[in-house]
Amino acid sequence: MTLTRSMARLTAGLAGAALLSASLSAQARELSVSTVLSDAFPWGQAAEKWAELVEERSDGELTLRVYPNSQLVSGDQTREFSAMRSGLIDAAVGSTINWSPQVPELNLFSLPFFIPDEAAVDAVTGGEAGELVFEAIESRGVIPLAWGENGFRQVSNSRGPISQPDDLDGLKIRVVGSPLFQDTFSALGADPTQMSWTDAQPALTTGAVDGQENPLSVFDVARIDQVGQEHLTLWNYMNDPLIFAVNQQVWQTLSEEQQTLLRETAVEAGEWEIAMTREDEAERLAAIQERGVTVTELTDEQYQVFVDATQSVYEKWAPRIGEEVVEAAQADIDAR
Repeated sequence: MTLTRSMARLTAGLAGAALLSASLSAQARELSVSTVLSDAFPWGQAAEKWAELVEERSDGELTLRVYPNSQLVSGDQTREFSAMRSGLIDAAVGSTINWSPQVPELNLFSLPFFIPDEAAVDAVTGGEAGELVFEAIESRGVIPLAWGENGFRQVSNSRGPISQPDDLDGLKIRVVGSPLFQDTFSALGADPTQMSWTDAQPALTTGAVDGQENPLSVFDVARIDQVGQEHLTLWNYMNDPLIFAVNQQVWQTLSEEQQTLLRETAVEAGEWEIAMTREDEAERLAAIQERGVTVTELTDEQYQVFVDATQSVYEKWAPRIGEEVVEAAQADIDAR
């Protein structure tokens, strides 16, 4: 009888230990989240906000660990989507530009002078075109959860103001590794030079390239004016929404409650970051001007000249993106 009781206690103890181990294992579930920029920038802050909300609401059952500065892909931001799709990265807050080599539909947002303002961005991401883009991402093994914002991209240079295509003639402009960017600046008479951001700042400093294009938040936080970029043109020539996403296989291992939690917190973090980015835009611009940068804003007539000058790029890329997606986006914009 004593032996039986002892065995029962041992069995109960082992069962309890197993339950405790399982509980600790569940609490320790951690997902890696890749992002290109650190939390000095709104982009990185979006990822950190997502991680913060998940930790607060999961009671430690699920946590997100953010890896900034493209460190999970050895600094090559264009590999991020492929790494997430293959499972090397669990999740990411990524750029439509960086993911476009693997998801051609994402080039929609980089069509030059196609999406003119914030209302148009919201109409596209929240409309039929946005749904089609999310479907395209999911068909490639990644679950998109929510939108964020890197913002409209503006152009700067060290030579002089840019207010018409002729002002870009012969300028060496650093661009990201996307053929669409190459085509756009070539159509405008510039000399586009593809290089990583790590290489771009030294190139700007030495004058190896004359200019670059980025959102105001990047220009401001990275202090691009300190590397000779004394002329900035606000031309809203393309937008770069961010996307919160998770590897499909990882997603399938999560409980329904965890999936709901990840999606809801991603949406909340995205909405928070979009609002913050837009609210800070005027303050950033004022700070840039105070540092002596000459800022040029295009009139409607000047903007239209750039639209006309890049029409050939639109005609070349619309079929590659998908006529259905482009037409849906145009309808979304017209209805805004």
